[in-house]
Amino acid sequence: MIERASGARGAELHSIGAEPAPGRVEPFVDDMVTRRLAGEPLQYVLGEWSFRRLELALDRRVLIPRPETEQVVQEAIDELRRLAVAQPAVVDLGTGSGAIALSLALEVPHAEVWATDVSSAALAVARSNLAGLGGMAATRVRMVEGSWFDALPADLAGRVDLVISNPPYIAEHEMTGLEPSVVDWEPRSALVAGSTGLEDIAHIVATAPEWLRPGGVLVVELDPSQTDAAIESARVAGFSLAEVRPDLAGRARTLVARLWR
Repeated sequence: MIERASGARGAELHSIGAEPAPGRVEPFVDDMVTRRLAGEPLQYVLGEWSFRRLELALDRRVLIPRPETEQVVQEAIDELRRLAVAQPAVVDLGTGSGAIALSLALEVPHAEVWATDVSSAALAVARSNLAGLGGMAATRVRMVEGSWFDALPADLAGRVDLVISNPPYIAEHEMTGLEPSVVDWEPRSALVAGSTGLEDIAHIVATAPEWLRPGGVLVVELDPSQTDAAIESARVAGFSLAEVRPDLAGRARTLVARLWR
C-alpha cells in the first residue's frame, strides 16, 4: 500500500501528496501507477479495500466488494436482531473475500458463521482476511470449500437461522455491457450465473428451506430487474414472506424471505 510505504495513512496523505516518494519505494509506486494506467481496478492495485468495519485484502481471485453489498449485510443484521437468537447459526454462500461472513461475525455477537465457496483460490483470500480479523469473532467463523450448500455438514440442515449470499446474477449476454474494469479483471465465475442470470439465485432459494429452521431467513443480493422472479421463486419454495428491499440508492437490491414458523 502507498500509505504504508510512505509511512503515512489516511488524511496524512494530503499533507505529503506533493512530496517526492522516498527512493526505496519509487519502484513500488511506479508499478502501482503502471497497473492503474493499464486499467486494473484501484482496489486490486492497492491490495486492500474497506467494507463496513473491515479492511479486506483483495486481488483478482475475488470480486471487489461493493457499497450495495454493505446494505445487504445490514438487512441480514436487522433480521438477526429481529430473531433475537442467543447464538444464531449463519451461512454465507459464495463468500469470496469473506466480506459478508466476517462482517456478520464481527457485528453480531455470538453468531456462528459458516462461509462456503467452490473456489479454493477465493477461499485462500477469505482465510487470509479471517486471520487478519483476530479476536473472538475469528473463532466463530468456519470456511469450507464446495458448491453452495453442498459444502456444509449434513447435521446443519434444519438448524440455520439465516442464509445470506451475494451470488453471480449477471446473464452471459449482459457481460458485453459492463465496464472493462469489471469484465477484464474480476473473476467471471463470480459474476456470471448463466444464460438468464437467475440460475444461482433460483438454486439458492429452492434449496434454502432444507437448511433453515422454522422462522429462519434467507437474504440474497440481486439485480433490480430480477425482483419479480426472485419473489415468485421464494413463494414456490415455501417461504411465508418474500420481499425485495432497496439499497441506499433506492434500487431494489435485497431479497428477504422468511419461512413459516
